[in-house]
Amino acid sequence: MHRLPIALALLLLAPLAAAQNNNAQVYKWTDASGTVHYAQAPPPPGIRYTEVKTTGSVEPLAAPPSSGDRGDGDQANPAPAAPMADTPANRGKLCTTLKANLAALQGSGPVVMQQNGKPTALDDAQRKQQTSAAQAQYQQYCQGQ
Repeated sequence: MHRLPIALALLLLAPLAAAQNNNAQVYKWTDASGTVHYAQAPPPPGIRYTEVKTTGSVEPLAAPPSSGDRGDGDQANPAPAAPMADTPANRGKLCTTLKANLAALQGSGPVVMQQNGKPTALDDAQRKQQTSAAQAQYQQYCQGQ
């Protein structure tokens, strides 16, 4: 007979415990190699971070934009970026970026890329493909640097 009131009390307290978990604090920061991190504990001292508010819901807060017209007369897909001039300064920036990308791809940590507008962690096959593409670009553009 004593078990029924205890079970009832636990059932009544469960939503309160779940509500506390739904409002957990989440920290977001980007490391030196460009990887975005999310954690419930703040990053080490000296690293800039933002606090992300969680709702506990898996539903999107706003509807994603439609793939057609955005309502402002432009198409949903923006125009491709204009090509950069092949100057020593631009080539140096490209080579620096390629070196950083290769270091991240060859490292042991996870690599996240934007794919179709969404951040996606690369699997082993994608990682090898990106590594070979970055190496080919580095050989093509950065051999004399």
